[in-house]
Amino acid sequence: MSFVTLDSVSAATPDGRPLFENLNLVIGAERIGLVGRNGAGKSTLLALIAGARAPLAGTITRTGTVATLDQTPDVSEGARLVDLLGVGGGWDRLSRIERGEGDETDLSDADWDLPARLDQALADVGLPGLEPERPAAALSGGQATRAGLARLLVARPDVLLLDEPTNNLDAEARGIVARVLARWRGGAVVVSHDRSLLRGMDRIVELSSLGARSYGGGWDLYAARRAEEAEAAQRGLDHAEQAVRRVAREAQVARERKDRRDAAGRKFADRGGTPKIVLGMMAERAENSGAREGRLADKLVAEAAQAKVSADARVERVRTLGFDLPSSGLPEGRTVLSFDDVAFAWPDEAPVIKGLSFRIAGPERVAVSGPNGTGKTTLIRLATGDLAPLAGVVKLSVPVALLDQRAGLLNDGETILENFRRLNPAASQNDAHAALARFLFRNTAAHQLAGTLSGGERLRAALACVLSAAAPPQLLILDEPTNHLDIASIEAVEAALSGYDGALLVVSHDADFLEAIGIERKIALG
Repeated sequence: MSFVTLDSVSAATPDGRPLFENLNLVIGAERIGLVGRNGAGKSTLLALIAGARAPLAGTITRTGTVATLDQTPDVSEGARLVDLLGVGGGWDRLSRIERGEGDETDLSDADWDLPARLDQALADVGLPGLEPERPAAALSGGQATRAGLARLLVARPDVLLLDEPTNNLDAEARGIVARVLARWRGGAVVVSHDRSLLRGMDRIVELSSLGARSYGGGWDLYAARRAEEAEAAQRGLDHAEQAVRRVAREAQVARERKDRRDAAGRKFADRGGTPKIVLGMMAERAENSGAREGRLADKLVAEAAQAKVSADARVERVRTLGFDLPSSGLPEGRTVLSFDDVAFAWPDEAPVIKGLSFRIAGPERVAVSGPNGTGKTTLIRLATGDLAPLAGVVKLSVPVALLDQRAGLLNDGETILENFRRLNPAASQNDAHAALARFLFRNTAAHQLAGTLSGGERLRAALACVLSAAAPPQLLILDEPTNHLDIASIEAVEAALSGYDGALLVVSHDADFLEAIGIERKIALG
């Protein structure tokens, strides 16, 4: 059974930029992972499915109910947990009845199963026993996000729409989202760069300007198919390039052959003795034959060139972004960072970090793990010297660069080039352009405003600015670097960091990312 059907749907941004066209998609009782580059229109497609936006062209038919996960739930003063769950009115009605204050309308409209459904939904999202009338403002960010998920479970729509549901969640909360989806028996469309979550999907739909392509199975099958497509596309391009060269050679040989025939004909005419009418007929035949051969050669060259353009487009569609990081020059065995019995607490609060000791030496790759609120960001700020410990000693022995999930070192109002020159004032204009080109910001691309960049472009620009310095950092600290990246950008950053020869200290809940960059050990907090 289909709950939502999209037929030949097209969409554009508010300023008129086309996003996709002729998109066809049927959503039934299945879990669909929606992937695509940043800016491809994934969030727009969710809004179209939900009915929050109208398509530019095409039709959308809904035969079931649709609900969207609210990632910014109302936690204003006076709001309660039951209000976040969307059942405040029904809860109050049952409360009036329980107090003996209910009227006939309350009795007729009462949802007697509501308390049981609330208990089950809260248990499913890891909030068992939470008081329904608890003030919403008293919930932590993670609890509020889980409550938003519970709201969907209570409503029981036919189709769930989730846009990056695991962003900013710790490993435990990510696992809860995955388990909820695994048990869901309706339809679900999930926009996510969390490959672990996408592994549990029934199919992956890839969105691009050409529309939607569907791949059966979860993330791993999709990745394998994409790899096969990339290889096939490259082989097709290689064959097309060979054909262009072969046809060009054959056309050149044909032209040279015609030139030789024309030269022989002129010599024959110059010897004299042949009637002019005969010479005229010979010249006409030669001209017609040459024209036919020329048209055929032009046609073959044009066809070969068009085949190469098509092959180029196929390769471009599956090509992954790639760039290399410059050497840090970090010697093996050199102490990079050490914590010796370090403690830290905010004023009038319990210690966030207590008795923490560790050492990073040489190009080690270390991850900081732990639930949200256990001090991971505090540890990073202690490591960079932004905070001073209350006890113990923090020693940073090498140049360091910190990149947070928003690459905050970039000024939105400056171009990439201007940011680079500001952060590297000794670099000449040519040096800056050369450095940015190594990170794929070539020519006019270097003049884009930082505020207009996608998440992946922004992180790449920040890496260019800090790693191309006269004294490149030998310790790179990354704080949730993948939160705002599409999967193609994450894979590009993974490939680049795999070849980095400095030390890494990484805070990330993305297990696939940590594995891909070769994390060797973890510092567990909490």
